[in-house]
Amino acid sequence: MPDAPGLELILAEINRENPGAVLDTSYDREQAALIIDPAKLIEVLTWLRDTPGQEYTFLSSVHGADYFPKAPRFAVHYELLNRERYERLRIKAIVANPEDPEELPVVPSVVELFPTADFQEREVYDFFGIVFEGHPDLRRILMPEDYVGWPQRRDFPVGGEPVIFTRDEVTNPGWWQ
Repeated sequence: MPDAPGLELILAEINRENPGAVLDTSYDREQAALIIDPAKLIEVLTWLRDTPGQEYTFLSSVHGADYFPKAPRFAVHYELLNRERYERLRIKAIVANPEDPEELPVVPSVVELFPTADFQEREVYDFFGIVFEGHPDLRRILMPEDYVGWPQRRDFPVGGEPVIFTRDEVTNPGWWQ
């Protein structure tokens, strides 16, 4: 993975071609990350994939993050790999909070650049309620279609029905009926 100075050089090169695309860098626990403006997501990922010397051609993971109660609250993380150099680079698209609390946050879909993002974006949508604009089939993938809510959000109510085990039959006779 790029070291901290190498990360700053990547930031400078990207911002030279796409001003304001990279907002910051992070180098924590030997993990290099570019923090980007989600409006420039496609340009940044295309640059990282196609530019000679970068060639991060494999998208290994797309996942959501909820930083509640911080604002902006959501981010989408993209894990890119350069398989020739065995380098990993994380891209964090910080998603602005919608003005209306009933609206869902939106980022562009990257399925056209990286087909492997198809099901991963659907999973992030399913659990965090982040909409991937331009996704070819954005619908729930793991939760039932009629499920209400976004279970991986930090403010999602925790609880539900207690799990009953066979050892509980003494205190809950006939629990299976």
